[in-house]
Amino acid sequence: MSNTAKTGAFEGHKKLERNVTLLAAATLGAVAIGGIVEIAPLFWIDNTIEKVEGMRPYTPLEQAGRDIYIREGCYVCHSQMIRPFRDEVERYGHYSLAAESMYDHPFQWGSKRTGPDLARVGNKYSDAWHVQHLKAPRSVVPESIMPNYSFLAEAELKVADPAANLTALRHVGVPYSDTDIAKAKADLAAQANPEADAGDLATRYPKAQIRDFDGDPARVTEMDALVAYLQMLGTLVDVNSAAAQEELTKAEGGK
Repeated sequence: MSNTAKTGAFEGHKKLERNVTLLAAATLGAVAIGGIVEIAPLFWIDNTIEKVEGMRPYTPLEQAGRDIYIREGCYVCHSQMIRPFRDEVERYGHYSLAAESMYDHPFQWGSKRTGPDLARVGNKYSDAWHVQHLKAPRSVVPESIMPNYSFLAEAELKVADPAANLTALRHVGVPYSDTDIAKAKADLAAQANPEADAGDLATRYPKAQIRDFDGDPARVTEMDALVAYLQMLGTLVDVNSAAAQEELTKAEGGK
């Protein structure tokens, strides 16, 4: 750039800085252009999240457990979002994929952790371990400051209208079918009762774990629901292949 051009650019910039009206107009223009670039594509795409193989909506029992998890404030101390940092991946497992939270309402993201992240806690411990940990945390983790939740094992699971819950979730984009909604109440009871006929539950909800979770097969408790929810976290997606596909999609989109 020649000295004349540099001088002209400097004078123009100085004029822009000294004229409040001109500076405001230029700022508004820059923000408007940036906003359009960011927002406009959203009107022409169906979904901002790449679907990955294996993801499915929660079963009625898992959803009930998730509601209990939120009701008891578990999210205050436990996040469900492993960030792509070496220390987090080494401690908790593969970093979280966006698609793994696509059916969450609300999300359980976050980075403030009093307790460990739970995004990949599913099948890491036995049902008995979870039940004991919830009843008396310090009996299995001596340094734990987690409150006792022993009452969950005594509280019968009461969901006023499982079908209505699934219908509400379908309205916000969770793809429950008419069959899922019609069978919601039966599915909820059957998943925690190994002696009940689960029908096609496992077909409609792949990788659903069907068993007695709390050690008391005679009834379905809030403990059953919460443990069922915890045991499925991070178990649905083959994260390594899904992450590779996600990277490939990003690379192809950038060409």
